[in-house]
Order: sequence, then structure tokens, then C-alpha cells
Amino acid sequence: MKLLEPGAELDGFTVEECIHSGGMAHIYRVHYSDGQRDPGFAMAMKVPRMTAGDGAENIVSFEIECQIMQVLQGRHVPRFVAAGDLSRVPYLVMEYVTGETLEHWMDADTPPNVEQITWLGTAMARALHALHQQNTVHLDLKPANVLFRGDGTAVLLDFGLSCHAHYPDLLAEQLRKAVGSPAWIAPEQVVGVRGDPRSDIFAVGVMLYQLCTGHLPFGAPQTAAGLRQRLWVDPIPPRKTKPDLPPWLQEVVMRCLEPEAAQRYPSAAHLAFDLTHPEQITITERGTNVTGTRFRTHFKRWLKAAGMHYKPSPMASQQIDEVPIVMVAVPHVDVTDATLYSLRQGVARALGTRPGARLACVTVISSGLTSSSDEAKSETNVHRRYLTMLRQWAQPLDHPGHQTSFHVLETGDVAQALLDYARGNNVSVIVMGAATHGLKTQRFVATVPIKVAMDAPCTIILVKQSLPFELLGDSAPGDASDAGGYSDSGSEIRRKPYGDNDVPF
Repeated sequence: MKLLEPGAELDGFTVEECIHSGGMAHIYRVHYSDGQRDPGFAMAMKVPRMTAGDGAENIVSFEIECQIMQVLQGRHVPRFVAAGDLSRVPYLVMEYVTGETLEHWMDADTPPNVEQITWLGTAMARALHALHQQNTVHLDLKPANVLFRGDGTAVLLDFGLSCHAHYPDLLAEQLRKAVGSPAWIAPEQVVGVRGDPRSDIFAVGVMLYQLCTGHLPFGAPQTAAGLRQRLWVDPIPPRKTKPDLPPWLQEVVMRCLEPEAAQRYPSAAHLAFDLTHPEQITITERGTNVTGTRFRTHFKRWLKAAGMHYKPSPMASQQIDEVPIVMVAVPHVDVTDATLYSLRQGVARALGTRPGARLACVTVISSGLTSSSDEAKSETNVHRRYLTMLRQWAQPLDHPGHQTSFHVLETGDVAQALLDYARGNNVSVIVMGAATHGLKTQRFVATVPIKVAMDAPCTIILVKQSLPFELLGDSAPGDASDAGGYSDSGSEIRRKPYGDNDVPF
């Protein structure tokens, strides 16, 4: 199909200038011809290339993008407007998102610093998690396909090679070869495995490696043999060429680039979590190695890779559900041993037998607990004390298959702090104690658990005390009769209700 001329009209749209001409499609700025309809945003029209020299995959990828764009939602993808009939003139009209692609930072005269790399990686991971929650895997992530709005939100572009779990995978049906951009394609894609969200995590790892070093980790291979090498070969550690990079950042990058998908981050939410909490990252040999992977390791991987072949992937959302981020709100004042025990049991049930799940232990302290003049009440010492308390509480939960991190939040609004943390870290499950004190007043004054439950962005589990501790008696240390927390241990309720100014965490 030849280029459309500015001023041409097509199905009620007036074509403006061509803003991009790629190997698979042309993109134009457009507006409604009648001038009366205003979608509230600028629009772009994508028209696939269909000349005699273009391959059939151009039409297939266009069909895929039209199919997927109509069901995607959220700020991390362009909004869908209209699609043209393939039998007449195929086109796709969508929101024209303004901003800079990741290539802007790749080509900048001054390389991005660690803070900028962390911000870019976090934005990409959050956009990716939102996409995977909609059962879509991008499979063609690269710097040109990641755009950043003015507010820092990442937007993913070009879904022509993507896979949606609810629709037929047209590319998988027609092709059994690597489909994607050679520099960023994941090892499993090389052998035809499509639909695994961890393939997108690999692509993010390639882009983070580029941001850290200025180089592609695997070059830009053009042959099948060159592509297959990433099934067993690790790239040069970033800190070998950039010694000033922190070990935690190399740990993150190299985990994304693991040849086996099972060794990478289990979800993009876990990747975003590590990038926003680098102090919580456990640094392994991945982060400290500056010499490269041994030949023996590469040889073992080579033998294993020889047997890799195509296999279907489960739904992206299903894989995310299997590796949740579980947040537990641990109270630190007016709380009984029974409550803490029951809370730990509830967390154990929430984690279940799902390896890879992450546990975030959170406690909220009042702003008045810290003081700049009193050394004992300095912010550092107070936070250290409560972090130690959280670690002691979580010690019985220690499991090699689960990562655990600890966070002390300082604020006067407990419920809002917990909600903000859950939203900002893509938490899948919140576990907290059920408020059973002040039952009469709860009709008029919402307790912290009720506030969190009303606005929680995810599943919330409210835990009540278990039976054995109800038999401890009034004389037992830490008995509930001395407590003012939000769980009760007997039929007689002797708790004081707390309002917004009280901080029980």
C-alpha cells in the first residue's frame, strides 16, 4: 500500500503527516473529518505495509494488534479508537501518546545514572505487570516500543507480535521459529515458546543492561545459531565494564537475563519491588561476579538447551497469581502474643506452597515516635528497632522458596499508609488482624481494618485469634486483658477503640 497523502480522508478520519515509516507499517497523525467529535486526545493511524515485497507476517501482526488493542485498558497502553476492514483498507486508529521513548535515554550524550536507571526500570516493570494482568504478553519489547509520558508513566507500544491468552495465537499457528527483535528476544522465544510473561522480563533486563553499560548484552545476532547462544551463555557482568555500578543493580539485571525463565523474576511486580527497595535485595554471586560465568556452567546449559522445544504457556494472570506479593500489617503496640501468633499463621496459609511468592512485613509507627534531638529516638534508631522486631516476628516463617522484606512506615494515618504501600508495590494479598474490639462503636467509627478492607486494591485477609490462646487465662504475660489492640482473646471485650490519631502498628 502506498503512502497516504496529507488531507486524504478515510472512514471519517482526515490524514495529516506521516510520523513514522517502519518495516511493517506507516503511522500518521489523524483527526475526525467532521471536526465535531473530540475524543479528548490526539490520534494516530497505523496502516500496515502490503507491497509485493512484504511478508505475510505484516498482515498477521496487524490482525493481532487490532484484536488485542480493543481489549487492553489502562494508562500503560494507547487508547483504542477504531479499526478498518482488512478486506478494504486495513488501519488502526489509537491514542497518540506524547513523550520520549527509551531510545532518548539510550542516545543521550550523558549516560543515565543509577537513580535514572532505577526509575526507568521501575516504570517499565509496572507497565508490564499491568499488561500481564490482562493476560497479554508483549514479546517485542525494545527501546523504541517503550514510551514515557511527561508524568513518568511508561506506555507500551506495538502489539503486533504479542500473545493474548483468550485469543488464538496466529503467529504460533503459522510459525515455529523465533519471532521478535533479535537483540531483545528471550531464549525461550528462540525455540518457539510464546506466551510466557517472563520473556518480557528478559527484554527489560536487556534494556537495563543497555542503560547500565551502553552495550547490548548479546549483540544483535542475525542467524539462528547466534540467537540460540543466549539459551546457555551469560553476558559479561555489567560491573566488569562499569565498576561503579552497585552490586544490587547488577543482581537485578543478571536475574532478569537468566537463560531459564524459572530463574528470573516470577513476575514484573517482583522486579518493580526490588528496584524500589534496593536495600532489601539479597545479593548473590550474580551481583558480585565481575569475571563472568565459568565454561563448565555454560557447557551444562548447552547440553540442557539442546532438548528445548516448543510448548504452550499458561495464562499470564495465572502465573502472576501463583507468585503473589503478600503484605502483612504487623501491629507493634497494645498487641498480644496470641494476635501475633494468629497473624503469622494467617500469613503461612496465604503463602501456602507457592514458591517464589514474596512476603512484605510492614509496621506503621507514629510520626511522634522519632526525634531529631534525642539520640535514642532518632529516626535511624527507631526504625532499626522496629525492623528488628519485624524480623523476630517473621523468623518462624523463613522458607527458602519465599523472599521476605521488612518495612517501617512513619505516618499518622495508618489505613492510608497501608493502602498506599499496597498500591505502590502491586500487592496481591493483604493480611492483617481483624478488629473485634469496640463492636458497638464500629457502626459509627470505621476501624483501620475496615478502612483498608473498603478501599483495598487486592484481596484482604482479616485474621482473628486462634483458640489455644484464649485458654491462657488472665494472669498470663501479655494477656489480652492488658491489651488495647484490635483483636480480642475472649468473650469479654475489654479493648478501647482507636481513631485516626491512634497508631496501633
